[in-house]
Amino acid sequence: MNPLQKVIDFLERLREANLVFRLDSVREAVMVVVMIPDEHWEVEFFPDGHVEVEVYRSDSTDAGLEDESSLERLFAETAEE
Repeated sequence: MNPLQKVIDFLERLREANLVFRLDSVREAVMVVVMIPDEHWEVEFFPDGHVEVEVYRSDSTDAGLEDESSLERLFAETAEE
């Protein structure tokens, strides 16, 4: 899939789920910051198509580096609320 299309599809899913997010740019990537209760997600989309996900939890001082598959957990968790 086109890397830009991945970003656009992800933003559309966030809008459909009524999630609060903002866009930024870091390290030659587009970063989408998503805020949900007790968590702060930083999702970075790189030009080569790979995606990095960091999840910051309010009950932890460390961020967990996760892969793109964790994004399904973001939508599953917020759909339950």
